Amino acid sequence: MTYVPSKEYEINPQTMALLAKQGEGGQIYTEVIERGEHLEVPRCPSEVIDNSCRYFASSLEGRIAGTKQLTSYTHKPPIVISEAMGIYFFPIISPKRKDCSWIAHKYIRSYKGEPNKTTTVNFVNGMSVNLPVSDGMFANQVQRTAHLRVILEDRYQPASVSSDNRAEWIAETFS
Repeated sequence: MTYVPSKEYEINPQTMALLAKQGEGGQIYTEVIERGEHLEVPRCPSEVIDNSCRYFASSLEGRIAGTKQLTSYTHKPPIVISEAMGIYFFPIISPKRKDCSWIAHKYIRSYKGEPNKTTTVNFVNGMSVNLPVSDGMFANQVQRTAHLRVILEDRYQPASVSSDNRAEWIAETFS
């Protein structure tokens, strides 16, 4: 694992998860999982999220407010970090908590509830992590993030493609 001493990590299209970890002295740091590597950043995951939102001209607070406006989700709202790059993340617990981990929506291949009320998430690159949340809560976060993506992607569709045409296109069968 690579240690990033700088506090300047920005989420990018390769970022799959930001996992909250507790150091020996009790401080929270972030294990960043990217498609090809792992990094450690000496900040809590929500700070990394906030810095990345600011890099893309917003803030975590602004992104949460935007999600609430679009979806009415008031608890653990998913956020878009960059619309242009399709980077959507969701928290597994309250984003106000320092130990809140964040997952990138597009990299989830599957997930499975475990007997100890945790959830194992399998990513598209074959890697997996176990998270301290139920599979029902995780499924809800995945669905809410998908809902946010659909709302925003519909808004960014070119004017030449109407909503009705797009709906027909999505419903096409592949035979």
